[in-house]
Amino acid sequence: MKHWITLPKTEGTASRQAHADLPDGTYERELGREGFAGPATHMYHRHPPTSWTAWEGPLRPRAFDLRALDTSGGGPWQAPAILQNGDTRVRFWRADADMDCLVRNGDGDDLIFIHEGRGDFFTDYGHMSFRDGDYLLVPRGTMWRVEIEEPLSALMIEATGAAFGLPEKGIVGHHAIFDPAVLDYPRIDDPFLVQQDEGEWRVEIKRRGEISTVTYPFNPLDAVGWSGTVVPVKLNWRDIRPLMSHRYHLPPSAHTTFLTDAIVVSTFCPRPMESDPGALKVPFFHSNDDYDEVIFYHRGEFFSRDNIKPGMMTLHPSGFPHGPHPKALRSGARGDRTETDEVAVMIDAREAFDVAPLPEGIEWLGYVDSWREEAAE
Repeated sequence: MKHWITLPKTEGTASRQAHADLPDGTYERELGREGFAGPATHMYHRHPPTSWTAWEGPLRPRAFDLRALDTSGGGPWQAPAILQNGDTRVRFWRADADMDCLVRNGDGDDLIFIHEGRGDFFTDYGHMSFRDGDYLLVPRGTMWRVEIEEPLSALMIEATGAAFGLPEKGIVGHHAIFDPAVLDYPRIDDPFLVQQDEGEWRVEIKRRGEISTVTYPFNPLDAVGWSGTVVPVKLNWRDIRPLMSHRYHLPPSAHTTFLTDAIVVSTFCPRPMESDPGALKVPFFHSNDDYDEVIFYHRGEFFSRDNIKPGMMTLHPSGFPHGPHPKALRSGARGDRTETDEVAVMIDAREAFDVAPLPEGIEWLGYVDSWREEAAE
């Protein structure tokens, strides 16, 4: 077992309390380990740590406009992986018609976040409806398909290592953030029973990235009952009640929704801004040196970013300091806003992501310059 060296030391001019009452004219930067859950040191700089004037090399922050990515015309396995590493694949899938076959992932669990659309989700376990803002957590090996009521676009997070679970909630208690009682699950209801037929059905099984197709002379979603603890679940962001403190800006880890041994998925939901005059109002500058950070923007105006719209995704690789854009930093200092309105999904990955080759126009190549003051004017 590893024991961190955690003796707190202070040198020079520093705040008495992290993220509050910063010394005049300084900018705080957190150097943290294990995401935001391990030991950390807070530096106090004369200049914003993101005030670079040029950037060379592959470590730059990146942004992608997934709205312009054409991933329609196929099932979920036909949607290409935009980001991937040894444990995780991130896809963006569109569908405007009912699936004509079943799919089964033999490589890992799927966490599907519905960005747009509504419809019906049929699985081994039964049926449940879905709408925008839903997470659908699908255990490895589950057969499923969707029927579309409104065109679907979805962020798909595939975990090929350990299964997804819920975070420990510590002193705030089991029911904080969201009560597990709000997790919905498929039911063997009338829509599920009606879809059971004796027609020919195909099942596309993905294993080691390759597709095998199995054909049945009946619909294999023919269960009449089940009992157990392996089951798909559904959670909508509207059922999340985010933690907050009016005197202290909480780190992203306070908004953890699901996690594995390799990735952490957090949900940023609307909440009141910090009201204490000395508290930071925007995310603090930080050097997250153990995780790549990805954020998918679902709706609203993300309060620490400029020119980022719903349907876009950013990647901040591990290894350099980052934080709010200049305009957001000034707005937070003035206290322009009293609440946030954004909804976003954050993925922290322990292993570095590789970015897939993308069509021209998907990546915003100027994103790295968006922290420059002249770009914020």
